[in-house]
Amino acid sequence: MTDQPHQIHRVNIAGVERDLRLFVIKPGVRIAILNILGDTELVHAAAKALAEKVMARQPDYLVTAEAKAIPLAYALSLETGLPYIVLRKSYKPYMGDALKSETLSITTGAPQTLFLDEKDRESITGKRVILLDDVISTGSTLQGMRLIVGKANAEVVGEAAICTEGDRAQWTGVISLEHLPVWVD
Repeated sequence: MTDQPHQIHRVNIAGVERDLRLFVIKPGVRIAILNILGDTELVHAAAKALAEKVMARQPDYLVTAEAKAIPLAYALSLETGLPYIVLRKSYKPYMGDALKSETLSITTGAPQTLFLDEKDRESITGKRVILLDDVISTGSTLQGMRLIVGKANAEVVGEAAICTEGDRAQWTGVISLEHLPVWVD
């Protein structure tokens, strides 16, 4: 068995170069996968580059979904001094009267439920929030986050990500550092 070389897409994000491997997500469609988990250099550079743009929206909180964007939320919290909240993918009894909404991720292809802990719900009620993700592709995760923070009576003042992906025109209002194409064969 011979190893086939993987196709890659090179990006420069906030001065940090990475070769992103292309993966087939459905027949005839490939995307470049940005996995920031464990990539401290990239996360730190991205947080520094996003900080001023995010703060221009005058938010009170950062809100992200579990799991890959958590390091970015943490690093951006350090850069800006803003607290962050993580919407969880499973309900735990300590979460109390949690809010929930469903999303469909392009990378998993399956529905996912997001939960806002009762304590965090109380924290963001009446506050201004930035929705934060690592990569925004279809907008499904953003929509799920919007629904939850709306139920909590928080105001979304911006959406931010390291990268947008796909139809660039759809993401003109998103604060981002790089745009990734989608390859259709």
